[in-house]
Amino acid sequence: MTNHIVLFEPEIPDNTGNIARTCVGTNTVLDLIEPLGFHLDDKHLKRAVLDYGGEVEIRRHDDLRAFLATLPDNAEMYLISKFSSKAYTDVDYTDESKDYYFVFGRETTGLPETFMRQYADRNLRIPMSDKIRAFNLSNSAAIVIFEALRQQGFPHMEKSHHYENDKLKDDYNRPGRYQRNLPKH
Repeated sequence: MTNHIVLFEPEIPDNTGNIARTCVGTNTVLDLIEPLGFHLDDKHLKRAVLDYGGEVEIRRHDDLRAFLATLPDNAEMYLISKFSSKAYTDVDYTDESKDYYFVFGRETTGLPETFMRQYADRNLRIPMSDKIRAFNLSNSAAIVIFEALRQQGFPHMEKSHHYENDKLKDDYNRPGRYQRNLPKH
């Protein structure tokens, strides 16, 4: 089972950089459908990815048709859109024999309507209030991938880690380390 975040013609390098960093931290493949609104050597993209750029697996596709041609037989593809009425949490992502592809649209115009209609049963929504048009692309990708990973039991991810200066363990929080006068309730 492999998870993929797929970006259709992304325009903002900072968003793609943040998503790339999320992909590194979640062992997720990043698929980019061209044209991109920036170059992959963009300084904003590199700043967002920090020093993890060599760790992210990026697959580039010339266009939507080329991307669809690469989908394996075991692919489960979901289109994330504010226009859907089915929530992303209403899907089971636990079949280990499948690869999961979460497709996100361009920041300004989303996914093509014809594509969304073609896969109408695969459109998912992140619930939100009516006070905004949509969530930020990088936030949306993180929300969806972490739901899939939660259902999958966070495979190949550390659920706990010991740090040399662990703020919650060991001698790091010894009495007197911090002297604060907190208000009493």
